[in-house]
Amino acid sequence: MSKPIRVLQFICSTGFYGAERWILALAKNLPKDDFPCDLAVTLEHNSQDLELVKQYKAQELGKTFEVPMKHKFDFSVVDKLADIIKKQKYDVIHTHGYKSDILGVLAAKKAGIRCVVTPHGFENAKDFKLRMFIWLGNRVMKYADVVVPLSKALCEDVRGFGVKEKRLVYVQNGVDLSEVEEQKVKENPLKSVGDAKRIGFVGQMISRKNIHDILDIFNQLAEKHPNITLSLLGDGESRAELEVYTQDLKHKERIEFLGFRDDRLELLQSFDLFVMTSTLEGIPRCLMEATAMGIPVAAYNIAGIDQLIEHEKTGLLAPFGEKELLASYWEELLFDTDKAKRLSDAACDFVNEHYAGKRMANEYTDVFKNVLAGDYD
Repeated sequence: MSKPIRVLQFICSTGFYGAERWILALAKNLPKDDFPCDLAVTLEHNSQDLELVKQYKAQELGKTFEVPMKHKFDFSVVDKLADIIKKQKYDVIHTHGYKSDILGVLAAKKAGIRCVVTPHGFENAKDFKLRMFIWLGNRVMKYADVVVPLSKALCEDVRGFGVKEKRLVYVQNGVDLSEVEEQKVKENPLKSVGDAKRIGFVGQMISRKNIHDILDIFNQLAEKHPNITLSLLGDGESRAELEVYTQDLKHKERIEFLGFRDDRLELLQSFDLFVMTSTLEGIPRCLMEATAMGIPVAAYNIAGIDQLIEHEKTGLLAPFGEKELLASYWEELLFDTDKAKRLSDAACDFVNEHYAGKRMANEYTDVFKNVLAGDYD
């Protein structure tokens, strides 16, 4: 390449979840000399001391910029972001999430640079105002220079938003699994002993994760199995309501809400079963990490999850909403240890073969080069 392509990653972050970790994986694996990659985040009332910014700095991945927001949907960020783009001479802005997409596309137009949008998944929020902004974020994608979804199912969603086919590129999701590999070789004092079994979930506590079903299934199985516990790792807008819901469950004393934890991977390694009951997903990073860690998986069979887990080959999947069947799969993987190991070993091999962060980053270098060359115009 004659000159480096300068990339600005932009996200309106409220925590340290799949999208944030995905950005770290991409930035870590991009060739720094040819694709210097910096980070901009919005600074909101609930996003002080963002872990993403700390990690970006600690790993020396590039510069970081925190853009203050006066309120939840502050469009003055467009001007602030455009000023950063012009001063730092970025060639491409790469956005993540409906709010980031709206602000990033507008800032790109104002600054006269290219915009790449990566959808990580779509929220089915209940709040009307939030739904309207999500709707706007989805529609603004057609004004991006190229849209790069993480899964084939998300590609279909994006087509429905009016994105032209020539501006739609599929790059299969990838993650940096080096942290998982480092944790796997460590002794873990948190692991269950004897007859005890720990069921676990990692992710945002938001409506589309449908955590109520996890709580219901656990409460049902806890009646039969006195030595099982449930650990919920993560935070989000639904957490308070879920904690209230849990207080009415008979076996609430065996359910723990752990919030965001620095020892996330150590906790994940301690799980005897990883569970998901989402209504919508991209390709969940937490599920990739669970399979890479060798934890057996039982989940609902929805788009995105089905790209990582194949029923009876790499895990167990129940049709969406069939809680009784999913409960039986939980039991099967908890107590049939031979089957659980066979499926989890196969899942580990699959994710390491097909979802490497380096492969994903190599494909994004082509996206960045092609978007500057006008190949998607």
